[in-house]
Amino acid sequence: MLYPQRFSQFTREHTDTLAALLCGLLLFLGWFALHLGWLGLAFLLLPAAYVIGGYESAREGLTTLFKEKELDVDLLMIVAAVGAASLGLWRREYHLIIDGAILILIFAISGALEGYAMQRTERSIRSLMSLTPDTARVLLQGREEEIPISQLKVGDEIVVKPGELIPTDGIISSGYSTLNQAAITGESLPVEKTVGAEVFAGTLNGYGALQIKVHKPAQSSLIQRVIRLVEQAQTEAPPSQEFIDRFEKGYAKVIVVAGILLATLPPFLWGWDWETTIYRALTFLVVASPCALMAAIMPTLLSGIANGARQGILFKNGAQLEKIGKVRAIAFDKTGTLTTGQLQVFQVIAVSEYTQQDVLKAAASVESYSEHPIGKAIVQAAGDLDLVGAIQVQAIPGQGIVGIAQEEQVIVGNAAFVQQYVTNLPEELREMAQSLEQEGKTVVWVAQGNIAEVMGVIAIADEVRSQAAATISRLKQLGIEQIVMLTGDNEETAQSVAKAVGIDQVYAHLLPEDKLDVIRLLQQKYQTVAMVGDGINDAPALAQASVGIAMGISGSDVALETADIVLMADKLEKIAVAMHLGRRSQSIVKQNIVVALGFIMLLLVGNFLGSINLPIGVIGHEGSTVLVTLSGLRLLK
Repeated sequence: MLYPQRFSQFTREHTDTLAALLCGLLLFLGWFALHLGWLGLAFLLLPAAYVIGGYESAREGLTTLFKEKELDVDLLMIVAAVGAASLGLWRREYHLIIDGAILILIFAISGALEGYAMQRTERSIRSLMSLTPDTARVLLQGREEEIPISQLKVGDEIVVKPGELIPTDGIISSGYSTLNQAAITGESLPVEKTVGAEVFAGTLNGYGALQIKVHKPAQSSLIQRVIRLVEQAQTEAPPSQEFIDRFEKGYAKVIVVAGILLATLPPFLWGWDWETTIYRALTFLVVASPCALMAAIMPTLLSGIANGARQGILFKNGAQLEKIGKVRAIAFDKTGTLTTGQLQVFQVIAVSEYTQQDVLKAAASVESYSEHPIGKAIVQAAGDLDLVGAIQVQAIPGQGIVGIAQEEQVIVGNAAFVQQYVTNLPEELREMAQSLEQEGKTVVWVAQGNIAEVMGVIAIADEVRSQAAATISRLKQLGIEQIVMLTGDNEETAQSVAKAVGIDQVYAHLLPEDKLDVIRLLQQKYQTVAMVGDGINDAPALAQASVGIAMGISGSDVALETADIVLMADKLEKIAVAMHLGRRSQSIVKQNIVVALGFIMLLLVGNFLGSINLPIGVIGHEGSTVLVTLSGLRLLK
């Protein structure tokens, strides 16, 4: 039963795509049968292509007509296609049935692409929901009991063990640990939490067991707010889409009214016979069909998408290819976007007779027993050194670590911790450490000896991506009016990274909804705004932005689903390439629209004057469609 169920689910999720494929197959087989003179088979296949490919458009067009009292392009397409088929049967010019089926197929393909875009919101929400566990471990009368998250009440005490996800927002009532909050707040370093500190659902607990008191309903947690923000931002129709909808309805009304007038007035005004009048009216519906206009846009955008894919730029839909060419302001996340998101030793400063290798070797000898990210960065930096084993290693959460290596005590930690073992910290080294901290780096002090003396300090930082500064410079050259950085990190670290890459404006200490607010403010001033990010905390801002851009390798699943564009190799310089493709696509689309409208007007005038017949009209109509399609394929280069 498993395979039938999967097949059924697949067909439900891809109904529009399957309809378009089947319509195309039936159209090809019908054309082949007609070419061989097998009229009976052709008259079975081609109507099936009409029904399968045009059902959804006909349903939507009739629904709009009867419920909203409006005409749209979907209904106009159906009328034009059926009109062409009817005229083909009447005059025994069966190739006109093929032309009508082609109109149906083009719109079926468009519907399939639209359906794909509409499924993105649902996938984004499913990815967000997977961030929190389904159950929580609650303390009831001194014993632990697992209950569904939905049953948690304000005041409940829950237990979270090391390595587990926090199930809901709360306040720590007992315990001490470090929490990885990068997915929610964007902080590059794990945050130390103790009694009285607030924790967020979806963050990862470190080495300590925690007892947490629920202080708000589960549905009000930060991650749930992120989910609602993504839903809201993705369902709001942009002004450009609303304009297109109004244009389609207006276009359909004009064409339908003109077709009715053309089918009734000429016999009274110019003395045309009724056969000629109907013939001209049907020809009018065919040549006025918006297929050329549709081909003026989609092939161009699809070519740009294919070009981008070859260069590691994934555009999720054609609309975003156009929008990125109009971007006037860009917001960058810091951790994992402008930086690599990986802690590394930035600088080692040794004092007196010690060398940098001595400092690293001593620190790594005890840090090799630690699971803390800072310790891992130190051990990685000392990878080429011959480390010695340590004994009696003891980590003091939030302060540092001590141990005995080669019969000498080694102390590694912050200044206050090391000062417990050392009488005085060298003043010159203290000033250097303060300077490094002002630059946003984390400073670790290292001391050694039974009568401990300071060996030096190790500065650790999240490394800035090598291409970040060049990318910012290039974007400024392209005329981007405003470039800002959004981060949950502290002001000093944020300013340090911003200075390194050339960004002038920084917003620090931001939660997900704060980033969303900044994007909205930028949109009020600059209209079209791009957001570049990689984390779950960036999802609302990515969804709200005119163009959301996610890092493909380091990006979270939610960021990848929410974003409109994905940089598959995490190469920031590809943003400028994407902007060039967007601007080029806008130029080609405008050219194609002018050509398509020019052909339509020429064919309409020729039809009115009686200088063209239906086959010529179809050739002109299809020819203009092919011409603008080939023009759009220029973006493949």
